[in-house]
Amino acid sequence: MEDGVVGKHVFGSLYDLGEERAYEDEEWLEGVVVRAAELSGATVIESRSWKIPGPKGGVSVIVLVDESHLAVHTWKEYRYATVDIYTCGDHTDPWKAWDFILSILKPARHTVNYADRSQLT
Repeated sequence: MEDGVVGKHVFGSLYDLGEERAYEDEEWLEGVVVRAAELSGATVIESRSWKIPGPKGGVSVIVLVDESHLAVHTWKEYRYATVDIYTCGDHTDPWKAWDFILSILKPARHTVNYADRSQLT
């Protein structure tokens, strides 16, 4: 699309993660999401992570990229995570980030959705 925004949005849910660090280790999970952003071809601007305490707690990570964002949120009690990857530009591939995150977090099962965010009319 000439002079248009090329937005690609991959998002989904991960169930029964095989990697326990995803629920507790915010520094580790932040590193995973930053690496996923890099693998997608996006330019990392900043990343933030925080651990949510309590029985329903987990870890959240947001990575701001020049092309949009990546976010992962985990819930220890539910052994569950959500993943949101939105990139713009022909040079990015959010599926590379998605595949990398799945390979590291190792969910027993997952759902995935894709939205073409390039529609200008």
